[in-house]
Amino acid sequence: MSNNKALTVPALGGEQSLNRYMSEIKKFPVLTAEQEYMLAKRYQEHEDPEAAAQLVTSHLRLVAKIAMGYRGYGLPVSDLISEGNVGLMQGVKKFEPDRGFRLATYAMWWIKASMQEFILRSWSLVKMGTTAAQKKLFFNLRRMKKQLEAYEDGDLHPDDVKKIATDLGVSEEEVVNMNRRMMMGGDGSLNTPMRNGEEGSGEWQDWLTDDRPLQDSVVEDAEEAEVRHEMLAEAMDSLNEREQHILTERRLKDDPQTLEELSQVYNVSRERIRQIEVRAFEKLQKAMLRIAGERFVTA
Repeated sequence: MSNNKALTVPALGGEQSLNRYMSEIKKFPVLTAEQEYMLAKRYQEHEDPEAAAQLVTSHLRLVAKIAMGYRGYGLPVSDLISEGNVGLMQGVKKFEPDRGFRLATYAMWWIKASMQEFILRSWSLVKMGTTAAQKKLFFNLRRMKKQLEAYEDGDLHPDDVKKIATDLGVSEEEVVNMNRRMMMGGDGSLNTPMRNGEEGSGEWQDWLTDDRPLQDSVVEDAEEAEVRHEMLAEAMDSLNEREQHILTERRLKDDPQTLEELSQVYNVSRERIRQIEVRAFEKLQKAMLRIAGERFVTA
């Protein structure tokens, strides 16, 4: 993607600029699976900058959606989006359409990694820990507090501290200290009013809503937020060819094949296909966790 002009996206600046940006990115169409595949092949085989630009602009809403998920770290949403767009471009560059995944599923790892690295750099000012466990605590504490309905502004209840520490494998002291550090940052809201002269007024969440489903839903709730770059592709490489094919057809396609259809392909029983699918999925999960752990250590 050496042609920067072809990859120009709406500009980001202050609050008014961000409002315009959110309006403009909704004008880019969401690609069908076939359109996305053809564009990705054009870029992969010919480095076509126009194809890359269409892939990037069609996923700008995904970046904005992910950025809002990190709004509680006291950093400008526009900065998070800018970092995420860089990750998106890298994801497009590395995307391999023949693997059977949709681009949003793959690019999400790159987008999150770019945003997380930006957040970690910014929060280094408060001497946030950098071990794998502390990073996991940093990126999961707010979610766990919400699950425990721990909305107090002060220190957490001792029972909540104990549960969070146990679940995340850190000390109770680390939980208390991290909670205090994170309370230093601001918090945003999806209900913050925004205005745009032509489109009328509304809230942030209204501008992020799209009736068409995004393909990132299959990994939306993944807890391995610190995953780096090609984790998903690397994990798939841990499976043999038959496992890759069955897992892709059963769990990663928009229109999955049935056990019966695959049993005919491999001339085995439906139960055997189910067993291979379950085993392949378990191997994939273990590989993803292993790769994430290795990258946390070297990050």
